[in-house]
Amino acid sequence: MLVEKGVSGLNEVETEINRLITVLKNQQTSDGSWRYCLESGPMTDAYMIILLRTLNIHDEDFIRRLTERVIYRQEKNGAWKLFHDEEGGNLSATVEAYYALLFSGYCKKKAEHMQAARQFILSRGGITEVSMLTKVMLALTGQYPWPQHTLIPLEILLLPLTFPLNFFDFVGYARVHVAPILIVTDQKFFIKTQKTPDLSDLYVNNSTTSMNLQPYINQQSIQYRSILKFIKSWTENLHYLPKHIHNVAIRRTEQFMLDRIEPDGTLYSYFSSTFLMIFAFLALGYSDKHPIILHAIKGLKTLTCKSNEPIHIQNATSTVWNTALLSYALQDAGVPYSSMTIQKAGQYLLSRQHKKYGDWIIHNPNITPGGWGFSDINTINPDIDDTTAALRAISKLAKTSPIYRQAWEYGVNWVLSMQNDNGGWPAFEKNTDKEIVKWLPIDGADSTSTDPSSADLTGRTLQFLGHDVGLNVHYPNISRGIRWLMKHQEEDGAWYGRWGISYIYGTWAAITGMNAVGISPNHPAIQKAVRWLLKIQNADGGWGESCRSDTVKKYVPLGFSTLSQTAWAIDALIAVSKESIPAIERGIQYLIVAGDKFDWTTTYPTGAGLPGGFYFHYHSYRYIWPLLALSHYKLKYLGNGKDAHVTS
Repeated sequence: MLVEKGVSGLNEVETEINRLITVLKNQQTSDGSWRYCLESGPMTDAYMIILLRTLNIHDEDFIRRLTERVIYRQEKNGAWKLFHDEEGGNLSATVEAYYALLFSGYCKKKAEHMQAARQFILSRGGITEVSMLTKVMLALTGQYPWPQHTLIPLEILLLPLTFPLNFFDFVGYARVHVAPILIVTDQKFFIKTQKTPDLSDLYVNNSTTSMNLQPYINQQSIQYRSILKFIKSWTENLHYLPKHIHNVAIRRTEQFMLDRIEPDGTLYSYFSSTFLMIFAFLALGYSDKHPIILHAIKGLKTLTCKSNEPIHIQNATSTVWNTALLSYALQDAGVPYSSMTIQKAGQYLLSRQHKKYGDWIIHNPNITPGGWGFSDINTINPDIDDTTAALRAISKLAKTSPIYRQAWEYGVNWVLSMQNDNGGWPAFEKNTDKEIVKWLPIDGADSTSTDPSSADLTGRTLQFLGHDVGLNVHYPNISRGIRWLMKHQEEDGAWYGRWGISYIYGTWAAITGMNAVGISPNHPAIQKAVRWLLKIQNADGGWGESCRSDTVKKYVPLGFSTLSQTAWAIDALIAVSKESIPAIERGIQYLIVAGDKFDWTTTYPTGAGLPGGFYFHYHSYRYIWPLLALSHYKLKYLGNGKDAHVTS
């Protein structure tokens, strides 16, 4: 049943749009960017405390403030969670936080909250049950034994690209973590100081085991078993190579890391990879006063963000992503591209376009650089999402300025060239999706070691190419992308989104993407997705999905609504609804009513990193997505009748 056009009312919609515009204009920095915090769990703060204490860097005020943030995030039962509705708590996060608090010197084992943390750890099986990355950190500081043999030898870096399995079959963000881990594992390296806490009481039954790197296999096919047998046979043979070959592999791995250090000293702009890199260089004999290590530590400190809570170390900054999306959202909301706000944002984005060749060229040669990265300090690791976001933000500027036009052309060509052979788009690197890599002995290898096509990336790229570039279903790139999306729709009508939470995210991207390139709103796939969105709407008019969806690979309702997920769902429905429907009206009302509230639903993470292990709360999302949804609602249903385009 259709409702009267514009039931929500122009005044209240405009009022909320104007409120958001005012907030955003006031929060823009002098260089034209928006620098909102990218918040995650306790890992980065804990690891920073552990790193500084291990290297005897006595930055007491900094350590004390990080300690306050870790304590602030502890639950009443003593555990730490990655998201609000995580059952009980997260074992790895709790071990990391507990260890860091002890190492800080500001918390003692006998303290009530520390005793509660210890009991939680033991109740979940103890220290041997944590994730592989946590075990690596513990091994580096003398708390966990290294395995006797490395199942992935360093010699993998010497294998040619033509080999069935080579190091560049890993995606870039995985490579920069695997490389330092290979070094420290090979060297069995650890540092233990006089002040290193003793975690031996966290082993259940007081028994220690070496790091289990063997992947879990349960009734898998003969094909997968043969792959694993091949890997095992190959790695065993490599162990017998002459020692000088092994030394060459060590130096190759060292050079790999050196070549990917960003100007600020971090490895690929990530905290986690930089933390591992520092220990890898120490394992190779670098002094803790070596300029590269000191520069890396300084770079890690620049990842600090300050919010209403105590300080927090981000795993990466999200400045380019925030700036691109906010500039585009403001323009959709009516801020002219000639305004100082948009001009300054454009200049900032222009300065961040990549000019260097990165590792992406290995699988995509003969194309000129032209992408954008996620972080303001990222110069060699562009991604499709940030590139299309930046191009949307400068699209109007490109029509009037030759400088922007050139940047636009380079960017569009790069995006088109990055389409996978299967028709979808990856996040970072083309055709980096070998099945064999997913079965290597690495935690989460099936979801983090490769870069397959995803519904969110494919949908948003189609949306950009359709709306901003003007391509439609008659272009081969577009038709291949549509076919990929159609093939990967879930039985219930949803799509899984890799980089957001999760099915609402993917479904929104797929619907808006296909709509932008000319797929009819009446297409069965679109209608099936719409019915799914309508079915999962909450009683308060909003939408909310749990981070648990990301691990079980099935939609799990949060039970409460979030601003970003509500905005995604509304935006999708607006794109394919000629007239407003009750679900849209109720969603718009939720955005208006909840726009300025602050509670756990407004800080719930809706960005995904590592399924079950790492999630992000973007402080910018409470502004970006509601502003876009409200603006599209206004343009389509309250404006002059001209349909609003749909953004990602």
